[in-house]
This record gives sequence, structure tokens and C-alpha cells, in this order.
Amino acid sequence: MPSLKTFKQLALIGPTASGKTALSIKIAQQMNAYILSLDSLSIYKDIDIVSAKPTLSEREGIVHFGIDYLYPNENFDVTTFIRLYHEVHRRCLEDRKNLVIVGGTSFYLKMLIEGISELPNISNETDAKTKIYLQDLQKSYTWLHRLDTQYMSKIESNDPYRIEKALNIYLETGLTPTQYFKQFPPQPTVTEPLPIYQIEIEREKLRERIALRTKIMINDGLIDEICTLEKKYTRSPNCMKSIGIKETLAYLDGIYDKKMLSEKITTNTARLAKRQTTFNNSQFDNVIKGDVKMLEKLLL
Repeated sequence: MPSLKTFKQLALIGPTASGKTALSIKIAQQMNAYILSLDSLSIYKDIDIVSAKPTLSEREGIVHFGIDYLYPNENFDVTTFIRLYHEVHRRCLEDRKNLVIVGGTSFYLKMLIEGISELPNISNETDAKTKIYLQDLQKSYTWLHRLDTQYMSKIESNDPYRIEKALNIYLETGLTPTQYFKQFPPQPTVTEPLPIYQIEIEREKLRERIALRTKIMINDGLIDEICTLEKKYTRSPNCMKSIGIKETLAYLDGIYDKKMLSEKITTNTARLAKRQTTFNNSQFDNVIKGDVKMLEKLLL
């Protein structure tokens, strides 16, 4: 049984709708493993159909982490997944389990491997100052952009969460975010071997899978789910701008008919899949690539 000395983990990446979920469950069964999902929508409670998160029956008794972890109106960023990884890693050792990390949001996997910098402790005085600055978000963004163009150019001017983070760093330390992160470089979160397996799939075949999944989502009650989400959380949370949600809101506004809704979701998801593949191909080294059947044969 797994212990600190024998604990094994692997990561399975690939574009959306490429078959990661089903393969990860088979691998977890074979490996005696838990699953940590790296998915920017499945992490939310109440977002079920549009996130294509596996149902309880589809999980086949495998314990999943990173699913139904937060409510849609709660903020999260990469630190959430780093915290999650530490929790899951500890739990794996306690329960003598291995770990399969799976998801389409590979940026989080990259951050787990490379790590992030520790942020400074924020004093009550700095917190009070930051709150005053945040009252005029645009003015604060412009000011920060002049101080640290390199860092702020990666942040949207209407992103209060990241602007607050930049303000806290500068007001607490007197260092711009760029200077701070240079002085306090990131420390890797994952310190044990983590082989990465990447699902490859032909673009046309993937497009067909995405179109089919979109059709199934709509038939399974996607529109009702988005109506409920809007009523409960409004359109303000960042996740309400995600693919599948934003198109359905446009349908509810009368901008699309049902046929157009399906086409828009399919097209935008296919574009996302292309970006995911480009990211995966450029950001990771020594990745073992193959189609689902090849990887299944290799791993099982």
C-alpha cells in the first residue's frame, strides 16, 4: 500500500472533451488513487451540466477533490489549487492512496510544478488604505500601471481581486509587484516525481465530440441550470462569463435562438480546446503523448 516512500502520482492533461475524465477514473482504479480535478468550472457547486463534471455514478466510487469546492460567488485563484494539492497530498499519505491529477486548466498544473511566491502579511493599516484606493478602481489601476507597467499590463482594469493584491503588496512593502516577486521567487509545490500524460486527438474528431456534448448538455437542462445560477448569484461572478454560460445568457436575452446557442457554444469550446492544446504543447517538458487508447494501454 502507498506510503511516504512509495506514494505515486501522475497528471493527465488534454483539451476539453478529449476523454480525460473516463480515462482518469480507470487509472485511479488501477493505481488505488484519489483524483484531484484541475478544472476552473467543476470546482464550483451548482455548476454541474455546463462544467461537464462527472456525476457521482460516473465517478465509480473514486474520491474526487477539486469538485464542488466553492460557491460561484466565492473568489478563487491558483492559490486555491495549491492549497488543495497540499490537502489532498496529506490525505493520500494518511489513507495510503496514490494520486491522479486531471483537468483541462493546465495553467494550474504549471503553477503547482513551478510554485508561487509567498505574499506578505497585510497589516490592518495597509488593509484600510487598500480599501480606500479600491473605491476608485480605475484611478488606482492607472496609478499602479504607471508604477509597474510590466505587472499591471497582465491585469484587466476591472479586476478588483488582482488590483487589490497589487495594492496590498505595494502599500505593505514599498516594492512594486515586479520587484517583490523578484525578491521572493516562487517555490515549487510539487516536490516528488510527477509524470505528465497528454491526450492527443484529431481536431475534427474533437469538434464532433464537442458538438455532441453541447447537444447533450442542452437536452439535459443547461438552460434551466443557467437560469437558476443567474437568479441565485446574478451575472457578476467571473464564472458567469465562462463558455456555455455566457452564450446561454445571450440566448435568454433573445440574442440567439436555440440552434445558434448550440453552434456558439460548440465554436467557442473548440477555440478553447485549440488554446489548451497550444498551451500544453509549449509549457511542459518530457510529456508522454498519445491518443486515449494508447495511453490507456500504456497506463493500465
